[in-house]
Formats: sequence, C-alpha cells, structure tokens
Amino acid sequence: MQPVSGTPVGSRSAQSLPDRDIIVGVISDTHGLMRPQAIDALRGCDLIIHAGDVGAPEVIDTLRGVAPTFAVRGNVDTASWAAALPITERVAVGALSFLVLHEISQLDLDPAAAGLAAVVYGHSHMPSIETRGGVLFLNPGSAGPRRFKLPVAVARVRVSGTQLHPTIVELQV
Repeated sequence: MQPVSGTPVGSRSAQSLPDRDIIVGVISDTHGLMRPQAIDALRGCDLIIHAGDVGAPEVIDTLRGVAPTFAVRGNVDTASWAAALPITERVAVGALSFLVLHEISQLDLDPAAAGLAAVVYGHSHMPSIETRGGVLFLNPGSAGPRRFKLPVAVARVRVSGTQLHPTIVELQV
C-alpha cells in the first residue's frame, strides 16, 4: 500500500479545525454520476472522502466545491486522469487516522496495530457499518447508478475527540 500525506492541495486539513466535532462525508462508487441528492447530503461536512470508482474528474471537482476532498482510485478509474489518485490514502481527522481504499480485500495490515480509527472502503455498493477490534469499518454504499436492489447512499461520520458516530444516509432518487 502507498499511504500519502493526506492533505488536499489548497485546502485546510481537518487537524486545523477548531476544538469541535468534525463531520466527515463519505461517498463511493459514483461511476461518473454526481447526484444532486449526494451533494445535498454532504453539505456541511468539514471534509469528504471518496472511496473509489470515481468515474470522472468532474466528480472530484464538484466534491471539492463542497469541502476539502480526499479520493482513492477504484477498479473503474482507469483513464489517464485517474493515475494521480492513490490506491490507498491515510487521512488525518483531528487526532485520528482513517485509511481509505476501494476494495477491502486489498487491506494488507492490521488496522488496530497500525493505529487506525477507521477503514473506509467501497466496491460492493452495499452500505455497511461495523466495528472490528475497536476499528470502524465503513462502506458508504454507492452514490452512483443503482446496482441490483441496493440502496443509493452516502455516509457521514461525526468525530467527537476519539469517538466516531457513523450514519448511512440513503438518498431518495
């Protein structure tokens, strides 16, 4: 894996926010479709994480208009623009560290031993919140084209100090 700095260019880091809760928006599997309902659900977030299968650079540009955005490359991100996206990224959220990757099957470390508070991933299009070994594992589901009968969704995580409060936000599309 290739963790990178975790600071989007031209943006403030979540570490520089005042002493208050930090709201993290999480989106994945847009496949080039940036729904207005997803933008509405992410408004007010301090930062946004895109867990891959972005599909088009305009998706990232739109998200950056809402909040500083961190994105990783997914299996459909094969065009030349996507080469700049990392496969994994470690994102500092206050005093905590989130690891972002597209496919959870590519996780090659022990998140708790690595000091991670959360692992954010996508790929399955199935929203999921679970805790394993004290680490949050979060898949926001897909905000792009509907797959099978799965919901279209994003997630939000309220970070209060070292406490994580995740929620899945199903989009009405």
